[in-house]
Formats: sequence, C-alpha cells, structure tokens
Amino acid sequence: MSQVAEARPNKLLPLNMRVESKKRALIDRAVAECGGDRTSFVLDAACRRAEEILMDRRVLVMDDRSFEAFERALEAPIEDNPCVMKLMNRKKRWDKT
Repeated sequence: MSQVAEARPNKLLPLNMRVESKKRALIDRAVAECGGDRTSFVLDAACRRAEEILMDRRVLVMDDRSFEAFERALEAPIEDNPCVMKLMNRKKRWDKT
C-alpha cells in the first residue's frame, strides 16, 4: 500500500480491472443469488482471500516445550481459554475499518 493510502486509511481509492465476459457472468449469477452488488461481492471475496494468504504466510518458530503447550492450547475447547477468546475477538491488523 502506498504511503498516501496509509496516511488516510478511510479514503476510498479506485480499484479497476478488466474481466472476461464469462467470469463476469459467473460473478453476476453469484451476486444475484446472495444479493448485494458486484463491487461489494468482488471486494469481499478479494479481502477474504488476502486474509487467507497473509495468515498462511505467517511463520511460528518455537522450541519443543513451547510447541507442546501450543498444541495443548489448540486441542482445548476455545471457550475454556480466555486468551484465545480475546484473540478471536480482536480486530485484525489488516482491517482498517
């Protein structure tokens, strides 16, 4: 992201693209099924994919003891772990809204 966009996170910026007619028709059919508009649909889908990619590229490095504790935490019910509940409810770093 440019420094200008970072300085004004709420400013709306254009995002233009060309798309094949078959792909646009596919998107339009999906929009008709779920309601809303094409722009919101495409933007939501792109943001979900961007989040997936950013999370997949995150690397955790830890020693064996820490990894065992990490595994136990993953296997425990989420509701039993207030730290996990806090993390799950925290605003995402990349969500500027």
